[in-house]
Amino acid sequence: MKPSAPPVGKARSIALVCLFMASFMELLDATIVNVALPDIERALGAQNAELQWMVASYTLALAVGLITGSRLGDIYGRKKVFIIGLVVFTVASVLCGAAMNPEMLIASRALQGFASAAMIPQVLSSLQVMYKPSERAGAMAGFSALAGVAAVSGPIVGAVLTDADLFGWGWRTIFFVNIPVGIFAVVCAVKYVPESKAPVRHKLDLSGVVVLAVGMLAILYPLTMGREEGWPAWTFASMAFGVLVLTGFVLLQHRQEKRGGEPLVAVSLFKSRAFAAGIALMFLFFIPMNGFFLIQTLFLQLGLDYPILKAGLTMVPFSLMVPILAGISAAILARKFGRVVLQLGPLVVAAGFVVLIFTVQAVGGTVTPWQLLAGLALSGAGFGMVVAPVGIFVLSEVPAKLAGSASGLFNTTSQLAGAFGVAIIGTIFFDALEGSTATSKPEVFIEGFTSTMWIMAAGMVLAAVAASFLPRHASEADVADDAAADLVEA
Repeated sequence: MKPSAPPVGKARSIALVCLFMASFMELLDATIVNVALPDIERALGAQNAELQWMVASYTLALAVGLITGSRLGDIYGRKKVFIIGLVVFTVASVLCGAAMNPEMLIASRALQGFASAAMIPQVLSSLQVMYKPSERAGAMAGFSALAGVAAVSGPIVGAVLTDADLFGWGWRTIFFVNIPVGIFAVVCAVKYVPESKAPVRHKLDLSGVVVLAVGMLAILYPLTMGREEGWPAWTFASMAFGVLVLTGFVLLQHRQEKRGGEPLVAVSLFKSRAFAAGIALMFLFFIPMNGFFLIQTLFLQLGLDYPILKAGLTMVPFSLMVPILAGISAAILARKFGRVVLQLGPLVVAAGFVVLIFTVQAVGGTVTPWQLLAGLALSGAGFGMVVAPVGIFVLSEVPAKLAGSASGLFNTTSQLAGAFGVAIIGTIFFDALEGSTATSKPEVFIEGFTSTMWIMAAGMVLAAVAASFLPRHASEADVADDAAADLVEA
């Protein structure tokens, strides 16, 4: 495909809808599976570790492939790579919905993640091509709002679809619903989305992708499976090997950068205290946050016997507060108070966790959604305070020539932290359940939930400490336009 002229008028509007539909579908699938996990567990006979992998395999595949997906679009054509990613994502959704065992669902979720890594970077690049600089603000604002809605509405939409039990599909509906959306988006993309390539031909660091994937799997697989296997010697050996592989990955990336190559990760970025602190903040924040999304739904459905729709709707206070505080923080608070917003955000989340802990301990197994409202609303407010402004601060001291690499690493970090969060927090939670001395199911889950929540609250405090190393105020002028666009995805 040759680069084509940007569409105008109705054609551009249809192309925008196509890109937005693909983005919404991908962002929704990152969280939609959480609320259906208990139903999936019963239907497929899944073990606890397999439930963790059903969530983590998607985010890990997306994280590993994200930067490469962006460069594939630059080299071979963004429209072409977008359509390929969209087709594979739709096929993977069919495989997820048709899964006959946990292993098939995990593998299909990983395929969804890789397809997303090819598809999503092209959305932002295509918006850059389709709209003049003076028009991009509106398109980017629309994408940002859509991303926010999709990210927090996954559990609610998942609960509604599963509870509806259309055609007797149950939980499989959350995947099958992607089929008509994907087909429509492909048809529109073929006709209306413009083709474009980067003016400078970038190189692919495929060896870096492979080494990173091997290192991450060597750590995450035993971390997730070790508890059920009784922590045999191979789990510790594998994790040690993974650490060595990731160390070698950093050294190889550094050597490649010094030689003037295009590494997957520009190691020199970490010379900036703001960038290093920001990446640390991202890990410390998203590990407990993604862990919370996992254990909250398991606690409500398996521990308190909430029906799936009731469990999904219980998260409405959280979902409502995220976009409200995100908008206020990005537009007002971050500009007025600077990094203080990023210091307070994790502490507000921690406060919400503590409120949930004391609420559950006080009420016990009869806790109602109304009693959880305050803790969930606080947690959602803190989440919104961080996710909207954090990117500007992290990139505030990045040189313009490294802005694209920095924003790619920024997005990858949030996905990697999500995979680690599911593995680490999930393991702690299930281990607490097995080690509980309580005599009733609700008491067992309350004990496991609250003890895990204390650990996650402590992680949020550490995230607030990391935020104190960010610059007092972000200088957006130092961030290249392409990096700013990439940040919308985060």
